[in-house]
Amino acid sequence: MNKRVQDASGMKRGAMLTALLLGAFVAFLNENLLTNALPGLMREFNVTAATIQWLSTGYMLVIGVLVPVTALLQQWFTTRQMFMSAMALFLAGTCLCASSPGFGILLMGRIVQACGTGFLLPLMMNTILALYPPERRGAAMGLMGLVIMVAPVFGPALSGLIIDTLSWRWLFYIVIPVALFSIIYAIIYVRNVTELTKPKVDLLSIVMSTVGFGCVTYGFSQTNVWVEPEGYGSIALGSLFLLLLVWRQLKIKEPLIDLSVFRHPAFSLVAVLIVILMMVLFATTTLLPIYIQDVMQLTAFSTGLLLMPGCILNGVLMPVSGKLFDTFGPRFVIVPGLFLIAVSLWLFAGIDSDTTRGSILFNHILLFLGMSFVVMPAQTTGLNQLPRHLVPHGTAIYNTLQQIAGGIGIALFVGIMSSGANRYLHHSLDPAAMHEKTQSMVAGLQTVFGIAFILAVLVFLLGWFIKKVPEQI
Repeated sequence: MNKRVQDASGMKRGAMLTALLLGAFVAFLNENLLTNALPGLMREFNVTAATIQWLSTGYMLVIGVLVPVTALLQQWFTTRQMFMSAMALFLAGTCLCASSPGFGILLMGRIVQACGTGFLLPLMMNTILALYPPERRGAAMGLMGLVIMVAPVFGPALSGLIIDTLSWRWLFYIVIPVALFSIIYAIIYVRNVTELTKPKVDLLSIVMSTVGFGCVTYGFSQTNVWVEPEGYGSIALGSLFLLLLVWRQLKIKEPLIDLSVFRHPAFSLVAVLIVILMMVLFATTTLLPIYIQDVMQLTAFSTGLLLMPGCILNGVLMPVSGKLFDTFGPRFVIVPGLFLIAVSLWLFAGIDSDTTRGSILFNHILLFLGMSFVVMPAQTTGLNQLPRHLVPHGTAIYNTLQQIAGGIGIALFVGIMSSGANRYLHHSLDPAAMHEKTQSMVAGLQTVFGIAFILAVLVFLLGWFIKKVPEQI
């Protein structure tokens, strides 16, 4: 056994994992706290909806740009240095947001927060893979999945409650002491578990990665990406830079992102699965609240409460799915999970203006129940096949794919919903009537969920090809 593994085995794994999970919880909770605050912030700063959306879009854009670079940073800086830097950036951004006198400073604070969050998720995955042997990684990754999925559950409901009773600044005030505690806890328990190879820094690759992922994420984040030339132009420019990035990574000796990870079949299969699932998941979680509020006429706070049980169940079951993964292998948990996702989307495809709250609750629980048995076990399977030196690149690629696929999924399915709604109104006898506008939205959502169901069936078939692979790390 090499010295690095011996060092990891002698550490207080539980305490170190707790430090990482605490930091991730506060980061991902904050990511969703502004959901219900945007209308109030529009009035506060006297800006349009297109402008205020940059508080969310800018956050996603920065994370999408930074994640690929973390593969390089984690080979130059220790686990402790990376985590402390990530949390320090997050805390500084939170303080900036809480004290912002205007929209510009608030947006700047969100960008600084996103820098910290962008470093955090790949760091967590790499640290867990270094801390735990292959037979215990499923449970540990399940705990990470619990934090990632549960933290956003409370964001919309908590922000709705705070906005109704306190100032929007309290959305950031409440985060500051938790972030401070996370940093203090990390000072005590976080140690380095990764090997520092300090590879050559290829600045041209960093520029290509930043411009490529940035332009693609920005292009698909545009509300009118299907009709606005700016969206098409940004996606085309980003795609060109990404092609140049791929070409350069295959040519240079020490690439920024080592694309040899795709030579491992399990990793590549999981990458395809992640892209499709994240497109469906992000689109569903974006469009479903619109249906609940505009068609069912529930408040934002009530919407958060209605969707909370499914997300909580998802978080609770992720560690369970991790233990099942460790015991029975990936196919035992992934295939049933994909089946539940497909059934849920099939049921959602049948929604109408008379669908009850109970039906939405059941379908949503089914969707997130399936997700709890798929996302982290699948990623663990793909990463387990990689040799140790490729793990930072593998985690960076997986996390980048999640961000990019999420943005593409939202833009794609919002466009499909709008197209379906317009098509319905085009054949309507009274397109200006409120009832017809409601029915047009229902028609558009039925089309969206129908296509999502077809994609879920495709992923279900792919799931049968996932099998336990010999662990390399």
